[in-house]
Amino acid sequence: MLKKTNTFMALLAALFVSTIFGLESAQAEEKNRLFEIRTYYANEGKLDALKARFRDHTVALFKKHGMTNIGYWVPVDNKDNKLVYILAFPNKEARQKAFQGFVNDPAWKAAYKASTKDGKLVKKIDSEFLTGTDFSAIK
Repeated sequence: MLKKTNTFMALLAALFVSTIFGLESAQAEEKNRLFEIRTYYANEGKLDALKARFRDHTVALFKKHGMTNIGYWVPVDNKDNKLVYILAFPNKEARQKAFQGFVNDPAWKAAYKASTKDGKLVKKIDSEFLTGTDFSAIK
């Protein structure tokens, strides 16, 4: 019985240590995340179709490939047909791997093909990488 108790206690201790280490690792990873703010300029008359593609396909595919969806916005006065969104990644290498998986995903290829059958939705994309500051609520 003592041997079983010792084994159980050792397993419990290992679980506790790995949980604590995992939390610390996740907190450190989150603290040093890489953010990408992307601005899409939709072609005339295509903003609703672009938003539908994101809503119905892209957001879930981003998540599937390890991207963290922070948020999606459109300007109040949207003369340029913009869709702005922010993604988060553990680091730049993870970002590259995630996007490579995303663009090669058959579900993305099918969604892209279906959504552009009547013409391209996007005329221009701007992208910028950001890191959190020590006073930011999101890091």
